[in-house]
Amino acid sequence: MKLEREMMRGAGPTAVLQLLATGEMYGYELVEALETRSAGVLAMGQSTLYPMLYNLEAKKLVKSRTVTADNGRPRRYYRLTGKGKKKLSADREQWSALMDAMAALGVTPGAGTAQPLTAGLGLLRGGVA
Repeated sequence: MKLEREMMRGAGPTAVLQLLATGEMYGYELVEALETRSAGVLAMGQSTLYPMLYNLEAKKLVKSRTVTADNGRPRRYYRLTGKGKKKLSADREQWSALMDAMAALGVTPGAGTAQPLTAGLGLLRGGVA
């Protein structure tokens, strides 16, 4: 499954910040981790990832450093900054609230308290739950 562009726009930066919360990573590592850890749902190409990383760095949420790899090529590693950790914490709260709201509507599976959206519609139309 591939997310629509608008959904990816919101989820992508948070996913990258979350991966960097576990440690420093370089671009290709991030691409691979996003694809494997999300079963392909959050897969993105380098042409999407690098502008996102540059944007996160411009906002001082991540910081990079360049290291020469074993093959002699420069490799840019990214890590989370203190500001990035605060942003990730705020994003986690928002994602949790969003997921709870979607579960309450029956859009996503909930913790057993969610009713399917169609049951709510029945009540609105004067039906019996």
